[in-house]
Amino acid sequence: MTLPEAGGSSSENGLQRGGSVATLPLAGRVAIVTGSSGGIGQEIALHLATLGAKVVLADIRPAAESNVHEAQAQQFSWIRTDVSKAGDVKAMFDHAEQTFGPDIHILVHCVGICDTTYPTVADTTEDSWDRTYAVNAKGTFLCCREAANRLVRGGGGRIITIGSSTVAAARPLYGAYTSSKAAVETMVRIMAKELKGTRITANSVAPGPIATPLFYAGKSEEEVQKYIDESPLCRLGTPRDVAPTVGHLAGDAGEWINGQIVRVNGGYV
Repeated sequence: MTLPEAGGSSSENGLQRGGSVATLPLAGRVAIVTGSSGGIGQEIALHLATLGAKVVLADIRPAAESNVHEAQAQQFSWIRTDVSKAGDVKAMFDHAEQTFGPDIHILVHCVGICDTTYPTVADTTEDSWDRTYAVNAKGTFLCCREAANRLVRGGGGRIITIGSSTVAAARPLYGAYTSSKAAVETMVRIMAKELKGTRITANSVAPGPIATPLFYAGKSEEEVQKYIDESPLCRLGTPRDVAPTVGHLAGDAGEWINGQIVRVNGGYV
């Protein structure tokens, strides 16, 4: 019996089973990480760099430039990007090609916003709804569309979006945010099937409550404590709890995970 060939050769990046060579798993690969000026996006960018990737830091905030102090500067390049604008998203991919070469392997789309006044659906304004969807849903669409057309084919192509475990929790006061993230999850599952034959995988990592400025915004200490009390592990997550899962999906070892929503939340839901 002939077994099907596994995706991604372990020797492509210098790895040998049982051998002495141990090159980093993402060596020679190029990643774009949006929303990388802080929080989860920053940690993911740094983690992918430790795995050997060259990383384009894309964010609307220039603070992303400060990320390079924790790794070799030649592994990073920064570009200001508004993901809700198609021209900016195209320019982001163009920048990656011009900086690190024609082959782009990985997109990690980590941009997300939330109305931190936490209105009910009944009290949500049109402006708040439209802004949330422009960034969270349209921004993901624009980035994923560009990635589907420009990531390498035949092995190593990875689309990874950052969703939210609020989709499963259906928590009150997050109507616009959660529904926009539900759209992201559905789009990723469809894309995984549409990309059949390319060996580009598409997945979404959906964190639970993570200790970032976005999470803390607009919450009292008592409200934060409620989230901690709801966690089986009795704490908030951290960006470092999320990054390794993204790193796994980005590499050859993660190829057989495709079209999935990976909830990284410590049992929150």
